[in-house]
Amino acid sequence: MSQEILARAQAWASHPAIEAADRLEIQQLIAAGETGLAELTERFHKGLEFGTGGLRGVLGMGENRINRYTVRRAAQAFAQVLRRYFPGEASVVVSYDCRHGSREFAEETLAVMAAFGIRGYIYAALTPTPMLSFAIRALKAQGGVMVTASHNPPKYNGYKVFWCDGGQVTPPVDQEIIDAYAELTDWAQLKTLPLSEARAAGLVSEVPAAIEEAFYAMIEKDVIIERELCRREGARLKVSFTPLHGTAHVPGMTILGRLGFKSVSLIAEEAQPNGDFPTVKYPNPEDPAALKLAVDRLLSTEGDVAFGSDPDGDRLGVVVRHDGRPVYLNGNQLGALFLHYVLGQRKRRGELKPNSYVVKSIVTSPVQDAIARHYGVSMHATLTGFKWMADRIRQLEEEMPGANFVFASEESFGYMPHSSSRDKDGISSMALMCEIALAYKLQGKTLVDALDEIAETYGFYEELLVSLDYEGVKGAAKIKRIMDHYRTVRPMEFAGNRVARVKDYLAKDTGLPKSNVLGFEFQNGDQLFLRPSGTEPKIKFYLMVVETKGDLKTKKANAAKKLDALAALIRRTCEGL
Repeated sequence: MSQEILARAQAWASHPAIEAADRLEIQQLIAAGETGLAELTERFHKGLEFGTGGLRGVLGMGENRINRYTVRRAAQAFAQVLRRYFPGEASVVVSYDCRHGSREFAEETLAVMAAFGIRGYIYAALTPTPMLSFAIRALKAQGGVMVTASHNPPKYNGYKVFWCDGGQVTPPVDQEIIDAYAELTDWAQLKTLPLSEARAAGLVSEVPAAIEEAFYAMIEKDVIIERELCRREGARLKVSFTPLHGTAHVPGMTILGRLGFKSVSLIAEEAQPNGDFPTVKYPNPEDPAALKLAVDRLLSTEGDVAFGSDPDGDRLGVVVRHDGRPVYLNGNQLGALFLHYVLGQRKRRGELKPNSYVVKSIVTSPVQDAIARHYGVSMHATLTGFKWMADRIRQLEEEMPGANFVFASEESFGYMPHSSSRDKDGISSMALMCEIALAYKLQGKTLVDALDEIAETYGFYEELLVSLDYEGVKGAAKIKRIMDHYRTVRPMEFAGNRVARVKDYLAKDTGLPKSNVLGFEFQNGDQLFLRPSGTEPKIKFYLMVVETKGDLKTKKANAAKKLDALAALIRRTCEGL
């Protein structure tokens, strides 16, 4: 057994600040000798890192696991930075999803914040990320924490940190929290105040019920465009909905009912919170397999559309019944549907202001650029992640006070159709997509027909995500080799497509914060981006093609051929590295 690993494990197993039952978990692995080596190596080869958005890791005891101690460490680092910026009265909002340990970690956060004199608000029940972000802004809090691992498998949990604008932390704050976290090297340094004492001192209370009501009212007022149409005709849209055992059940059903969408079939087997996610392998609405029960219900009831959200309710998956079969819409298609409808309806109603703008990530389909140009709306591209989009919106509010935000999205099933929260919002997005599906149904069309109309109007754009998983220590090394290969070799041709320009977002001044992302722009207008995931052990390749010749059927076929060839080449290359 590695002496360094053993020493770190023994330090944990004997530390007086670690509770006896938690020390025992590591003591048993040490006693197992060589049998426990692999697991001890994973748990102690490094400490769980606080990344630019927070923590995410496998549940369990040890330095490289998420547990009450690593959560306390993260909470204290955050508290110390909050106190640096807000030395007077300060407060945070805390929420949590259905995962194992989520409520406990939320309460640990409150106990640490209270020890620093920071007031904590906590939702009475598990609540989606967008409602946390909304509450930060509504309560004028200085920050927030969402305990969630989003759509990761059951063995994971995580910790997202938010700033006073309701968005996740960005530079320089994120690095300051990272530095403070790194300096907390002894578990005995961590401070907590028992919750009973914190409540008695007025430092912990529940988020007021009025905040939840204000969230629903905001959707009705600011997100839904044709409110009377929804109330009058909404029952004609037949919907199936699965929250995938997560937080979206109550808010999702509440807002749809209030808007007039009464024909909603909730998937009972997936309605109740359950951190084991017993009906799915991954609780990810991007994965068609996760939506099986909702799609089965869609077909058996001859419904119009099926929705699925992830455990923290910020992503939305959509499946349409078209010509009697299910069609799974990807994130770029959904983004195009949202943007085309919202801009078109706002324009028709005279509500599209001349200084309007939209925001998307650099790896989101350029069809949105075409739609924005068509309506004379400016487009702002950011790095991947809603933290960057929220930061850009904040900057624009400061630089251009009269600018009018319309919509933000990224291809990984994240959409923000309002600015009252500053993170992706699966709840309000589901409500708006119901309006869109209803509007097309009343014309005798489905969302698939709507996509064809978009292609005829703006050109045919198609995208493909190639996501390669590499777990553990060896996996991290593999991902680095892949990035190094593309960064140093810089191939100038991919499957017959000549490269016109290479963008290295780590080395070049691209106008965006430096990030480990590479972009290849081809002479024919196609694009390829690659980056390691910031929250999962995988590397992602974003393939984007555009076809301009032939009829729509020909364009679709040619685009599919190009994407297949590029994907096959990428997989072969990565396998050989």
